[in-house]
Amino acid sequence: MEPPLPKPDHQALIEAIRRDADAYRACVLALALLTLWCLLLAIFHFVPSLDIAASATFFEKAACPEGTAPGLVCGDFPYRLDGLFLFLRKVLFYAPSAAAVVVAIALIMALQHHGATYEPQKVRLYTQSLIAFFLGPYVLVNLLLKSYSGRPRPHQTDLFGGELPFMPAGSFSGQCDNNCSFISGEAAGAGWLICLIPLLPPRLRLALAPGIIAVSLVTPAFRLSFGGHYLSDVVLGWLSSPVVFVLVVAVFEITRVRKNAA
Repeated sequence: MEPPLPKPDHQALIEAIRRDADAYRACVLALALLTLWCLLLAIFHFVPSLDIAASATFFEKAACPEGTAPGLVCGDFPYRLDGLFLFLRKVLFYAPSAAAVVVAIALIMALQHHGATYEPQKVRLYTQSLIAFFLGPYVLVNLLLKSYSGRPRPHQTDLFGGELPFMPAGSFSGQCDNNCSFISGEAAGAGWLICLIPLLPPRLRLALAPGIIAVSLVTPAFRLSFGGHYLSDVVLGWLSSPVVFVLVVAVFEITRVRKNAA
């Protein structure tokens, strides 16, 4: 077992990162995307009318049955009742998991090479992608935020035919108990797909990138139109995966620079 690396001076490490183009670029991009995510969260939190207006676009009001309590809004999101849209949503739901399996197989195949045929850059990229998929859509979104945010989905709120009160993005004080609206797991998975485009061989990139982008954008659009998530849920969910991905890349780059400095 190798002894732990000695800790370099923090100022020296920062200077080493600044001198290393790849590490510096990764750190700056990670900071920029994280800042953008936080800024968007603040906008959606303090301007909740953006969420309400976007969901109202897809909500169809209906007459309430006799005896309904006064002030209750009746209706539904018709797109979530459409058989074709339901089928497409189910197909797209499994796209990120299928892509993760392909990346895992590619990683296993890359690890089987040795010597001159071993490509460390491919191994590193595949590993980073799988780590980002696990930490982003799975851990951050589904295990943490969706479990503890408490935000009701649009169709659960009294604004759109439900019974629970509307809560702005990032409030964490709603009455949803589990699998809540903030943020969208499917949108996070779709955002992760975008991060795979640089991994494609150049000869396939132009051919496959348009389809990947289409799937990545249509998936969150379905969740919004179905009343399953607010605009903030899908935007922040989608962006969360690139944020996590570049943070993983930045950690890898910092570790590499730290190892060289040590």
